[in-house]
Amino acid sequence: MYAHYAAYIRGIHRLQLEPHFTTEATESMMHSNIVRSAIVKLGGVAATERNQTPITHTTSYLEMLAESLVTETKAAEVYGELIAMIQEEGDADLYDAIEQIYLAEIRSVEELRRLAE
Repeated sequence: MYAHYAAYIRGIHRLQLEPHFTTEATESMMHSNIVRSAIVKLGGVAATERNQTPITHTTSYLEMLAESLVTETKAAEVYGELIAMIQEEGDADLYDAIEQIYLAEIRSVEELRRLAE
């Protein structure tokens, strides 16, 4: 989604939002790599599947920000749930890695709220 929005953002907002969306795309890939490794470390099978939520095709920066806010909010919720599960496993290193992702998602939610005002 973020790479798509980075390509489609137009007008004066492109100056700030294209780098923002590009950074979010890169961050999402890094997070997925950490989670994939965590799944394997805990004995699971890592399956790479894209979220089935359709990407909203738009050139409206406000719609892009609104969709991004929904995505980041959901990610924060999921990572919050994941932290609790990992804490039960007692793996401090893994807990720290997922907690850092969770905190990054919380920061993204707050930044997107401010951008969308």
